[in-house]
Amino acid sequence: MRLLPITSLQPGMRLAKKIYNDDGVVLLSEGVELTSGIIRKLYNHGLDYIYIQDKDTDDVIVRDIVSPDTKRQALREIRTHFRSLADPAFQKATYPIIGKSFAGIIDTIISEISADPEVMVMLMSMHTKDNYLYYHSLNVCIYTLLLGKVHGYSQEEMKVLGIGSLLHDVGKAYIPNEVLFKPGRLTDAEYNIIKLHTEYGYKMLKDEPGIPLLAAHCAYQHHERLNGSGYPRGLQEHEIHEYAKWIGIADSYDALTTSRVYRAAMLPHEALEVLYSGSGSLYDKDMLAIFKSRIAIYPIGLTVTLSNGLKGVVVHIHSAIPQRPIVRILYNEAGERIMAPFDMDLLAHHTVMVTAVEGMNAHMPAPIT
Repeated sequence: MRLLPITSLQPGMRLAKKIYNDDGVVLLSEGVELTSGIIRKLYNHGLDYIYIQDKDTDDVIVRDIVSPDTKRQALREIRTHFRSLADPAFQKATYPIIGKSFAGIIDTIISEISADPEVMVMLMSMHTKDNYLYYHSLNVCIYTLLLGKVHGYSQEEMKVLGIGSLLHDVGKAYIPNEVLFKPGRLTDAEYNIIKLHTEYGYKMLKDEPGIPLLAAHCAYQHHERLNGSGYPRGLQEHEIHEYAKWIGIADSYDALTTSRVYRAAMLPHEALEVLYSGSGSLYDKDMLAIFKSRIAIYPIGLTVTLSNGLKGVVVHIHSAIPQRPIVRILYNEAGERIMAPFDMDLLAHHTVMVTAVEGMNAHMPAPIT
């Protein structure tokens, strides 16, 4: 399979991986032939990249960090409880069951990411963006738990970290939709409203007996930064709980690599550069190093151009050195499709580097909210 930006799709191409709607239900299945109408709808739904079938990469399989069934179950629970939390009539009935509802999901995610010691963070945007908050909450939870596993947290610590990361943005249920989903740059007043989600989340969770108090602090602190420039309290390095620091990294990464109403998505290597620009000032250096070690900066299926002029598709990632993938060469230096594709392992070709990525946007992101 091959990963293409939505702008490179052509009628007649066939899907190689399912696309889900905002409820976690399959919108389009593998093998569906794309038409101009389908492509237009996918674009309007805010998808960034999709996997298509390609005869020269049909042997390439992209594994999900967690299973589609787990994602669907998690999204159903997130959607149900987040919507209920936004309705005062349901709050008292909803609060007591939040922790119990999410505990089983967290256990399943931990089990699935622990099954593969070399699992990498891949692009997770193969879904419509009608409800960004739900998918973002799940993505951040998965990323954070993967980081927690690599860091070496115990099972019990992972459970608390999982609940905290899954509910880190729950306070946004109280933010007016016209502000939360504004299709343009926020005014200072609107940005101040957005920032209140950290305090709302803390107040919603701190007294709930089914939610660890530390999870409430994750909601409160995930936008705090080491140099005191974060919000809501301007905490500095040693005042921020380490769980909130992990969540802050995962939250920023997912926001950068997902389309928003005010900007296009970035590719993993671009997002990683942005995070590293804040190394030591915004984000913990050692935590970023662990994050970098688990990021597929050139995801499997992505089309890349190499410094020797050849062009091909990433077909394998070395978990120890993800920036040096194996690339299946499909085009020569003149951009012509070659008759006999071959694999080039960049670990064995030390002077060859990735110089360009198909679909890379040149725009720096707007402030992450």
